Amino acid sequence: MEEIKRLRQDRMGLGERLRALLAGNPIDRVPLFPLHVLGFSAINVGYSLASIYNDPIKSFWAQVWTQEQYGYEFMPIYNFSAYGAWEFGGELKFPSSEWDQAPSVLRYPIESEEDLDKIERIGLPDVKTRGSIPLNMEFSKLQANFNLPIVFLCGTPFTRASNVCGLERLSRWTIKKPELAHRVIRLVTRHLLEVAQYWVDTFGAEGLMPYSGNPIESNNVISPKQFERFCIPYTKELHEKIFGMGIKRLQFHMCGDQNLNLAFFVEVPMGDRSIVSFGHEVDITTAIKYLGDTCIIVGNVEPVVLQMGTPQQVYELSRRCIEKGKYAPKGFMLAQGCELPPKMAPYNIYAMRKAINDFGWYDDYSQ
Repeated sequence: MEEIKRLRQDRMGLGERLRALLAGNPIDRVPLFPLHVLGFSAINVGYSLASIYNDPIKSFWAQVWTQEQYGYEFMPIYNFSAYGAWEFGGELKFPSSEWDQAPSVLRYPIESEEDLDKIERIGLPDVKTRGSIPLNMEFSKLQANFNLPIVFLCGTPFTRASNVCGLERLSRWTIKKPELAHRVIRLVTRHLLEVAQYWVDTFGAEGLMPYSGNPIESNNVISPKQFERFCIPYTKELHEKIFGMGIKRLQFHMCGDQNLNLAFFVEVPMGDRSIVSFGHEVDITTAIKYLGDTCIIVGNVEPVVLQMGTPQQVYELSRRCIEKGKYAPKGFMLAQGCELPPKMAPYNIYAMRKAINDFGWYDDYSQ
C-alpha cells in the first residue's frame, strides 16, 4: 500500500456499472457500494444527523453530493433501524447529541397485551399519513424525479415487530406467550405489505426495490430454532407477496452473525439478482455458498476498523473481501458490513477504492 500510483482509468461510468451488474452483463471491475451512507453524508456536507431522517430533501442531496464526491456506486435511500415504533403510534427521538447516530425509540406502541388488543381492534396504521411513511414517500418521489431506483423502507416482520413492542418483550413472549408474539408479527407483516402496495400504486412495480434488514434476527440475539419458528415463515410470506405485486428484486442486509440462519433462506424467494449484503461476521465465501447463485453478494469490511483502524488495515480487509467475492456467480460489490460510521476518517473510503484498483479488475471485460 505504500507505493504511490494512480488509479487505473475506469471503462464504465458512474451508475453504468451497477445497471450492468443488475442486468447480468459484464463489468470492468468490482463496484464500491457503501450500502448505508447516511450520517456520514450529513456530516460530510455540513447538515445535522437528524436531517438525514426528518428532512427528505436534505437527506437526498447529502447522499447524492457525497456519492458525487467519492465516486462510488450507490442508491440514495431513506432508512433507519427503529422503523415501526412511530408508525404504530409510539414515539421516536431523533439524533441530537454528540453520541447519537440514528433515531431511537422513546415509547413502544405495544407495552401490554391490552395495547395489542387495542391496535387489533382499531386497525393498522394509515400508510399514507403515519410516522415516517410520508417522509419516505417524499424521498421516493425525489428518486423517481431523477430516474434513480426507488428504494423504500420495508424490513423483516420480526425485526420490525421488535420496534413495535420492544425486543425484551417480544423475546419474552416468544418463550412464555408465543401466541402474542405471532399476533404482533402478523400485524407487522400485514402493515409491510400495505406499505409495499402503496409504493406499487404510486410508482408502479418497475424500478421499485424494497429495503430490508434483519439485525434482531441475528444469532447474537435469537437462536436458530426461534428464527425458524418466528422469522422465516413471515419473511417468506412477505417476499412471496411482494414479488407477486410485480416487484423484481430487493435490497437485503443480513446484519450481524447470521451464519446459523443462512440455510433457512433456501425457503425464501429472493427475486431476480437482489442485492444482499452481510455483516463482517459472515465470511464472504459462506455468503456465496448460500445465496451466491441467486443474489449479488455485497460486503463486508468491519465498520469498527473503518472507524478505529488505519487505512492499511481497511485496505487489507478490502483485499480479502475482493479476493473471496470477485467471482461470485451473480456478481459481487465491495462494501462495509453495516452503516458507514458517521465520524470515520474519509480517507478510508479511498483505501477501499484503492484495494479495488489493485485486486478488483476483470481482465476479460470488453466494451
